[in-house]
Amino acid sequence: MLLAALAFTGTGRAASLTAAPVTVPEWKAVYGEVEARDTVPARARIGGTLETLTVAEGDSVSEGDVIGTIHDDKLDFQVKAYEAELKGLQSSLENARSELERGESLNQRGVMSNQQLDTLKTQVDVVVNNIAATTANMEVVRQQMREGDILAPASGRVLSVPVVEGSVILPGETVATVGSGGFYLRLAIPARHAAYLNEGDEIDISRPEANGETSATGRIAKLYPELENNRLIADVAVEGLTPRYVGERYLVRVPIGERQALMLPADAVTTRNGLDFITVTLAGGENREKTVVTGARETLGGTTMIEVLTGLQPGETVVVP
Repeated sequence: MLLAALAFTGTGRAASLTAAPVTVPEWKAVYGEVEARDTVPARARIGGTLETLTVAEGDSVSEGDVIGTIHDDKLDFQVKAYEAELKGLQSSLENARSELERGESLNQRGVMSNQQLDTLKTQVDVVVNNIAATTANMEVVRQQMREGDILAPASGRVLSVPVVEGSVILPGETVATVGSGGFYLRLAIPARHAAYLNEGDEIDISRPEANGETSATGRIAKLYPELENNRLIADVAVEGLTPRYVGERYLVRVPIGERQALMLPADAVTTRNGLDFITVTLAGGENREKTVVTGARETLGGTTMIEVLTGLQPGETVVVP
């Protein structure tokens, strides 16, 4: 809050203010690194040879896209073995049913006992159950073959692809890493400043652009409870952050406290021949220029202010054009 009073003098447009210390934030410049909000690995569900790979670093994918296929020759052989076994079981089933039909005919004429007929029925049931078990086992193998398709686990950008076509892949091995959920800045701030930071604090960001740097504002979204190398890890959410590269570094100013400073509107300071001047009103009402040494600029209450380091004393009246 500014502790200076503005008052218009005479009938002109000039105004005056009484210089007084104001509270300004203390900033620390650090670098923030762009990170994906979620980093999800696309893993192989079966082992085998990576037959096709359709993505590279930087590609965009949607959740469920097939980004590669793994082939295992052993699965083909297993399916063929089950198919041959099923053919044999089908022949056994036809034979068992023929035996059962003859047994029922003999049982009706009293030649075959009921116990012998039950045995024939059991043989048919056993073959039917064997066919069902073999069919289920074959479907398991076919499902494993379908799981040779490597699916994108989330929508986003492919960050890394550590394998190439023809590689031997083990179950659970990472084929690609996908960054999804948007991007944020990750900061590593010395632990001695941790007490001054809170979730929701605003920070200033300098973003490199083709035609120079632009400024943006972000908010601290998360402070991690565990220090790394005596540094506090913080995530900063920036609206509209669309970086070209993950890992790109932005210059960030983080508030680490407050201090008292003499601040004047930027219009009150003029520069000539490399020196900064302000106009003060003396006790008798006379205006006089003074040379001052200025510091950083800050935006306070929507007004651009400039800090006066030396040459101005609290209580002096400064003329503002």
